[in-house]
Amino acid sequence: MAASNGAVAAAAAVLVVVAVMAVAAGGEDGDDGGHGEAPCGARRPVVFAFGDSNTDTGGVAAGMGLYFPLPSGRAFFRRAAGRLCDGRLVIDHLCESLNMSYLSPYLEALGTDFTNGANFAISGAGTAPRNTAFSLHIQVQQFLHFKQRSLELASRGEAVPVDAVGFRNALYLIDIGQNDLSAAFSGGLPYGDVIRQRLPAILSEIKDAIQSLYYNGAKNFWIHGTGPLGCLPQKLAVPRADDGDLDSSGCLKTLNAGSVEFNGQLSSICDQLSSQLRGATVVFTDVLAIKYELIANHSSYGFEEPLMACCGHGGPPYNYDFGVSCLGAGYRVCEDGSKYVSWDGVHYTEAANAVVAGKILSGEYSTPRLPFSYFCN
Repeated sequence: MAASNGAVAAAAAVLVVVAVMAVAAGGEDGDDGGHGEAPCGARRPVVFAFGDSNTDTGGVAAGMGLYFPLPSGRAFFRRAAGRLCDGRLVIDHLCESLNMSYLSPYLEALGTDFTNGANFAISGAGTAPRNTAFSLHIQVQQFLHFKQRSLELASRGEAVPVDAVGFRNALYLIDIGQNDLSAAFSGGLPYGDVIRQRLPAILSEIKDAIQSLYYNGAKNFWIHGTGPLGCLPQKLAVPRADDGDLDSSGCLKTLNAGSVEFNGQLSSICDQLSSQLRGATVVFTDVLAIKYELIANHSSYGFEEPLMACCGHGGPPYNYDFGVSCLGAGYRVCEDGSKYVSWDGVHYTEAANAVVAGKILSGEYSTPRLPFSYFCN
């Protein structure tokens, strides 16, 4: 689940994928995801990602100066890596599956490599307000600027990381809406009002983003649904009168019902756009089903703590304290994050992200059932 703006501040507080170029490994401390030849035949992969902290590989650090020090990044990068995680995000694992380098944040001024695309995702982002940095609408506008400048420079004979063919063959993966949904339920509105009054506007922005990208040449889309909001330690730690709203996995039924409704409507929008947008392929991936199955059957994946944050404060059952967040003064961190699903009460650990990415790559949770690398062929 993505952090809200407030959660991001406290922590320092799912995308577009384009095919262009495979970069060989060579980053320090596992920093580069390049692994040689890409499994895409003659076409080389690049990724343009849109979303929130589930996909942010350093955008909030570059754009807002929010620095996430160790232990963030400890499990893989062994240093701070701009991610709200102890290691790799789902998008990092997806990039590895294509044997391409990790995505550089669009706003990062130094050390960027856009031959594999660019990451426009920003922690704390949502769909609204649409003209506020860094909403989904603004992220799309940033991409359109990137594309326009690239083609303009190419027309002058200058070298560009992504050419017209690369943009045309891109896979656009979008993972956003969770912050909006979280804020809607945190605002005190009755469940029915959230569904009737808030969801339509959120979903309309995602639909508009897909259409805007399509009418600017995109044809391949990979859309992630939201995760199980009611299974986040952050939500479970909110005081409640009793446990009547908890399901058999210990998650909040009402919040998860909202997530199910969100995903159902988003899936329908993807189906609708698939038939309306000529030549477009719009794949919807049910991330909620993936993540809930992981939590419900956590022990079969080697996890011991499905609902308790590795990094936080307060101890069992959730180790989440609204006054002492992960990386905040007084926080404590678990010794082995691979035993935990949740890293900081809002975001998943690298170990959990690896499981989620593997299920995404299986194609079993996507409609239509296409492999993640389908756009390469």
